[in-house]
Amino acid sequence: MSKLDNRKTEYISKIEKIKNPLDLDNIKTEIFGKNGFLTLEFKKLGNLPAEEKKAIALQLNKAKEDLTNFINKKTLDLSNKEIDQKLKNEKIDITLPGRTYFTGKIHPVSQVIDEVTSIFAEIGFSVEEGPDVESEYYNFSALNTPENHPARDMQDTFYLNHSKDLLLRTHTSPVQIRTMLKSKPPFKIIVPGRTYRCDSDQTHSPMFHQLEGLHIDENVNMGHLKGCLYYFVKKFFEIEKVKIRFRPSHFPFTEPSAEVDIGYKIKNGQIKIGEGDKWLEILGCGMVHPNVLKNVKVNTKQYQGYAFGVGLDRLAMLKYGINDLRAFFESDIRWLEFYGFDPLDVPTNYRGLSR
Repeated sequence: MSKLDNRKTEYISKIEKIKNPLDLDNIKTEIFGKNGFLTLEFKKLGNLPAEEKKAIALQLNKAKEDLTNFINKKTLDLSNKEIDQKLKNEKIDITLPGRTYFTGKIHPVSQVIDEVTSIFAEIGFSVEEGPDVESEYYNFSALNTPENHPARDMQDTFYLNHSKDLLLRTHTSPVQIRTMLKSKPPFKIIVPGRTYRCDSDQTHSPMFHQLEGLHIDENVNMGHLKGCLYYFVKKFFEIEKVKIRFRPSHFPFTEPSAEVDIGYKIKNGQIKIGEGDKWLEILGCGMVHPNVLKNVKVNTKQYQGYAFGVGLDRLAMLKYGINDLRAFFESDIRWLEFYGFDPLDVPTNYRGLSR
């Protein structure tokens, strides 16, 4: 037997013992690679006499064909064994019950944001947004909040550094400042978004959602503010006749300021909005303080306006009968299944999706 036949037999024996594709690839490289055994043998043909070259070339081509066929057969065998092993290990028990699939629900807060945005859009308000991480200037100073105000204390506000330059915004009011600095009056905007305060109980959360409203123009007064909020409350709670009262209050960025209460009563253990002789606070508001307008270079002799802020989580609790704010943020699929809204239902108007 020739040296070539010996090498071919040796490689066939190696290929027969191979157990995985990686080892087979290594053998292929040893045989057919750039420096493989057959490759080098073919290179030697150029140095042989013409009468020997033809006979040696025939032998080499025969060895190449035999080894190629054997490797292809081994590749197929390994592939079949791998498939058989997967079928053995991954067989499915078709008697098991099928998986339970849940249809996603719209979160009540997302639903309320859509409803409120739609209501104010009907009366000409546009939506603005701003960053959750704010500077002390936008969050407090520009809004006429004095240095000694309790809201600036570290136990009330989440500061991001010791110098108190950066913080998580405590309200959406900084967007008022950003909007008025980048453009000129008139302004008529709402600002829904996340806000943060150091507070946590049944009706408070460290992170919550608020909606800010701002209307700056010539000759805007408290009557416009009252009409705007009266329209909003009627539309949101879907009550034609609703009792609203304005109580004098104080906010650094509005003067005069007021808290807005809505009439309600308890019937069969549930709150009935718009009825009864009880009062429930729902938002704060007032005429924008002249100092705030001066900070954003708005001419206070020509322009004035009102602002208001309402907790979106509280609105959701009142409208949809949710009694614990903390449940909004616990990611309980059962809670969302009950209080959420079906995204596949097409609403007939802004008042929301059917449950």
